[in-house]
Amino acid sequence: MMSIWIRAGLVGASVSCLHKKRVALAEVKRDTGRPGMEDQDYELKLVQVVFRHGARTPLKPIPHNEQVEWTPTLLEAPEHTQFKYRVTDLEGGPQPPSPFEERYRSNKLKGGAFPGQLTTIGMQQMFSLGARLRSLYMEERRFLSPVFNPSEVYVRSTNIVRNVESTRCLLAGLFQQKQDGPVTIVTTEADDEILYPNYQGCKELKVLTSGRMPIASSQPGMTDVLKKLNQDLNIDSTKQVDFFLLLDNLLAEQVHGFPFSIQYESHLQQSEQRVIDIVSYLMGPNNRYVYRNVW
Repeated sequence: MMSIWIRAGLVGASVSCLHKKRVALAEVKRDTGRPGMEDQDYELKLVQVVFRHGARTPLKPIPHNEQVEWTPTLLEAPEHTQFKYRVTDLEGGPQPPSPFEERYRSNKLKGGAFPGQLTTIGMQQMFSLGARLRSLYMEERRFLSPVFNPSEVYVRSTNIVRNVESTRCLLAGLFQQKQDGPVTIVTTEADDEILYPNYQGCKELKVLTSGRMPIASSQPGMTDVLKKLNQDLNIDSTKQVDFFLLLDNLLAEQVHGFPFSIQYESHLQQSEQRVIDIVSYLMGPNNRYVYRNVW
């Protein structure tokens, strides 16, 4: 069974910025521990940024007759989000195959776009995040060079297209497309991935969480709420639809500006709360140490 975290789309990338020579001013204004001691300058050694992907198309459509059209034009990359890159494995070898991406591209959504793909809006979101990091760590603290320097930045991503492209857009915003050469984005095989709880790669995690999903999904009120939402959305009662699928689609439609009634807003809120309830149950007291070790 696909991990609950993968179903929710909780995968992303990380960027580490290392600089030994530049000095950043820490905003330490008081509580120095020594009366009369002036503010201290601290040398900033390392910045680690862990982020999710930007807005994307749904992973799987809701099975009803009112599906929106996800056309390929919604995935067009703005010129300012472009940044030259190459993807390798952790040792610098060829990019590994991606079973998740193969699964996404085996089907198309209504309109022609593939599931789980970064959209133009998602690209702009990541570019804006990069611009915010630029303002803080380049313009304000002068921690990074204004042009991309591979000796200063290490980039790691899960091996899924939307995450690699999100990284590209963030770097474009961070460096404003200024680079002497392509950035290397490193990734790994799906079975060895550590950037999300890996049920396929960690047998202990799989054993300790096995069988908890049905119990989590049948907590008091869950079944009745799900049935009511399915009825309101005109979903065939014979189809298997859970809160994760509802949340994934309703949120994607809202972010991308599709017609979104007040009634659907309520559905989105209810789906989101139930997803939180399920995840909270799965990460109960008996399992917290597992997730701590995974991360």
